[in-house]
Amino acid sequence: MRTYTIALSIVVHVLAACAAVMVPVLATDELPAPRTATEFIQVVPPPQPPPPAPVKSTQVVQPAQTDAAPLDVPNGIQPEPAIAPDVDAAPIVHGIISFGNCDSCAIADVPPPPPPMSSQEPIHVGGNIKPPQKLTDVAPVYPPIARAARVEGVVILEAVIGEDGSVREVKVLRSVPLLDSAASDAVRQWRFTPTLLNGEAVPVVMTVTVAFRLR
Repeated sequence: MRTYTIALSIVVHVLAACAAVMVPVLATDELPAPRTATEFIQVVPPPQPPPPAPVKSTQVVQPAQTDAAPLDVPNGIQPEPAIAPDVDAAPIVHGIISFGNCDSCAIADVPPPPPPMSSQEPIHVGGNIKPPQKLTDVAPVYPPIARAARVEGVVILEAVIGEDGSVREVKVLRSVPLLDSAASDAVRQWRFTPTLLNGEAVPVVMTVTVAFRLR
């Protein structure tokens, strides 16, 4: 009897356990929706500040210069604009300086133009070039200091004679210190006949001597 009771109890418990397992599986009711783990939050941005007021430009536009380089290539060469004369300037006309409407005007001392210099190099005397003849002879003045020192001697000079026979340049070749200046001054006053080459007057270079003797 006791064995029968135990077996019946086991069967009842097994059936109860099976029913507890199978009932939820066979149920047709809808399952509840699971909660989402992520929630979206709408963020409202703060109001933007108003834009700043535009700043007015204070840059000064420079006017275009008349003498500036052109930006475009011109089609041709344009004539230069005429420059108006300056009425305040003092014009010089024929050696007279005019200062506006003055009653008295100053006369400018205009130096005479220098004599034209020959572009031809002087030719040394010799060969077919004969020395010119002296037309004017000026004796040198004996320096008092040389006379007091009893200095005598011969000064040798190189003279450049122009086409007209005048002495243009003098250079000392052999010096007597106390007599060089007097010899050069005398030779510069000499005059010679023009030297001709192929019928044309040419400058020549010749050597002259000036002797100083005490009497």
